[in-house]
Amino acid sequence: MSTENLHLKKLNDLEKRNELAMRGGGESKLAKHKQGGRLTARERLDVLLDPGSFVEMDRFVTHRCTNFEMEKTVTPGDGVITGYGRVNGKLVYVSSQDFTVIGGSMSRTQANKICKVMDLAIKNGAPFISINDSGGARIQEGIESLGGYADIFSRNTLASGVIPQITAIMGPCAGGAVYSPSITDFVFMVKNSSYMFVTGPDVIKAVTHEEVTKEDLGGAATHSQKSGVAHFATEDDKHCLLMIRELLNFLPANNLDDAPLLPNNDKADRLVDGINKIIPDNPKKPYDMLSVITECVDEGYFLEIHKHYAQNIVVGFARFNGRPVGIVGNQPQILAGCLNIEASRKAARFIRFCDAFNIPVVSFVDVPGFLPGRDQEWNGIITHGAKLLYAYAEATVPKITVITRKAYGGAYIVMGSKLLRSDVNLAYPSAEIAVMGAEGAVNIICREAINKAKDPAAERARLIADYEEKFNNPYVSAELGYTDEVIDPAMTRKRIIESLEMLKNKRDVLPPKKHGNIPL
Repeated sequence: MSTENLHLKKLNDLEKRNELAMRGGGESKLAKHKQGGRLTARERLDVLLDPGSFVEMDRFVTHRCTNFEMEKTVTPGDGVITGYGRVNGKLVYVSSQDFTVIGGSMSRTQANKICKVMDLAIKNGAPFISINDSGGARIQEGIESLGGYADIFSRNTLASGVIPQITAIMGPCAGGAVYSPSITDFVFMVKNSSYMFVTGPDVIKAVTHEEVTKEDLGGAATHSQKSGVAHFATEDDKHCLLMIRELLNFLPANNLDDAPLLPNNDKADRLVDGINKIIPDNPKKPYDMLSVITECVDEGYFLEIHKHYAQNIVVGFARFNGRPVGIVGNQPQILAGCLNIEASRKAARFIRFCDAFNIPVVSFVDVPGFLPGRDQEWNGIITHGAKLLYAYAEATVPKITVITRKAYGGAYIVMGSKLLRSDVNLAYPSAEIAVMGAEGAVNIICREAINKAKDPAAERARLIADYEEKFNNPYVSAELGYTDEVIDPAMTRKRIIESLEMLKNKRDVLPPKKHGNIPL
């Protein structure tokens, strides 16, 4: 055989091997998988990554298990596609499980492939995106598959705070498989087609005799609204992947980079007169903090995170003069904006992410206090509230706080107060910064005087009005230096941008230590 023919033969062999790898679990399984609008593992990468940018690694790797005649079930790639590509020009590393190959089950080989690209992501300072669609550990391999999970968990932990880690749950995710997503920074789920649970409905029924559906136990709605495990619940596979692309626009590649500064046509000195119409004169009347936020940020665009969970607090990303910021805001429309366990956890985790990746934190405060009640106390509001306090105090990124209305008691301190090392604290004239509301304060400190008065109701009303005039305003705080400036709400955008510009070279160092012991 001539050299030329031998070369052609080898190329033909390579082409056949590539075709076999591309077929995954076979045409029939791929067709079944695509029912209901679901995308295949490779199609998902096509949507996620910039066209033509994906470079696959370990395409021909296969498992080496011979238990239970597994040697008869060998597919190139072994149920996961790994490699690197670009999202909006930014380098990312990816893994995408293929459910058509042995149910996407985790094998030792599959774990090795995933660990290889995770190691590269950490070394090269690039985000890692994991697309999960797996029935769990490959039982035929026994403890080897569990060892594979452990290796992934270890890398998730070491990469935490070093590179952004994003997980898309696009099918089942059960048992040990759920712990890697929960360590990553953001979890996306797809409505009606993705599930997460430690133990499935069948096991629950056998052990506790409780009957529950997969959707109710661990569907996208459950985890985005009740448990808070998922940050986004998306409509379908394509929507999920496009939302990941959108999120990455706000994030740096790693903890040593700055978040991407994008061109911006929104004027930095634009007045936001609409805020004066949003916040009502009656301090007991609710309003939508999202309206305040969108009024201020570039082009009114706010990417909300954890939208359906702990809705009494709002977190998400926006830009000021092209610069990404993380925004935290109490939501007066839900529980009057009180802090509770879920809200504290939600905001604390978000703030710590922003701090890890050099993203300034802007807080909009309207908080009457912590939610009272036995359930809150019994379930640890003290510890969970301390998480939020800890996150604000620990953060060294630029921190700007705007008090729009109520800021009472311990909740005032917790929400990015000056005493928690916030850099710039602004307040509106409508701000009420005090230990507590006037009615509660008068009931405690003036009880005897009210009881002795000829007209207790009139005396109580007079004392409340007097307390409001003396204490429920921003000027006592301003006199003490706890508030840097009382501003016209129309100046909010301008002042925040000026503050961010002033703070862009901020350097703050924590005392030397291995790590803090955040209250868990």
